[in-house]
Amino acid sequence: MSANGQSPLLRCAAITRVFGQGARAVRAVDDVSLTMQRGEIASIVGESGSGKSTLARVVLRLLQPSAGAVYFDGRDVTRLRGFARRREYWSHVQAVFQDPFGSFNQFYPVRYVLRSALRLEDSALPRREREARMAVALENVGLDPASVLDQLPHELSGGQRQRVMIARAVMVQPDLLIADEPTTMIDASSRANILNVLLDLNRDRRLTILFITHDISLATYVSDTLFIMQHGKLVESGPVERVTRTPEHDYTRQLFADTFSLHGEAWHAAGGGAA
Repeated sequence: MSANGQSPLLRCAAITRVFGQGARAVRAVDDVSLTMQRGEIASIVGESGSGKSTLARVVLRLLQPSAGAVYFDGRDVTRLRGFARRREYWSHVQAVFQDPFGSFNQFYPVRYVLRSALRLEDSALPRREREARMAVALENVGLDPASVLDQLPHELSGGQRQRVMIARAVMVQPDLLIADEPTTMIDASSRANILNVLLDLNRDRRLTILFITHDISLATYVSDTLFIMQHGKLVESGPVERVTRTPEHDYTRQLFADTFSLHGEAWHAAGGGAA
């Protein structure tokens, strides 16, 4: 139970995920527990191999944990059986990944990509309603429906493709959006646009967002809460203001130092790392 008396939207309880067996076994996620409140943006931050994306896939129910449980809106969703139950879960939890081009079928236009997302809903929607929802979803991410609905993936920029994938995810009106390195494969200008789209969705629709990134500067820009992972373990967590100003773990301090190595004085002048 949170301080405001509400149950968390997402709770991971002692999640462990092991790949391989015996001497070759790798504990990609090692006894990680965390909670997210409805309406917040939280970031899981760590370098490659820290276990952050593996944990995200466990939450999304694309991977089964070796131990522990995932609770969504108070319900244990750790061992969902059957496509119908997973489909119902995915109507509440959607994801956007780092390679937007890989999420498209290159032979089908944007219209097909968006329409396919509506299959998560049990009943068929009238064509007029489908078209209206696709248009609204694109407008919510700053795209003109008339300009992009009939375009093929290669006709869009990387930033446009990623915004289409965000539109696809939010069109089913999920409670939680998992954004796994969504800005890694796009240019700096598009990166800023994507971050602002996420912030707008959180503000305007109160969409809860779990942001996965190796870049702690991006995480501090968008987040209410930070979860820092190293070698599969959760080594630090807390409100972004506290973690930014008084990081408690050496690894967190190193992430800030590496990110701001060329501008370290500005970080310290702003209070970063203050005792």
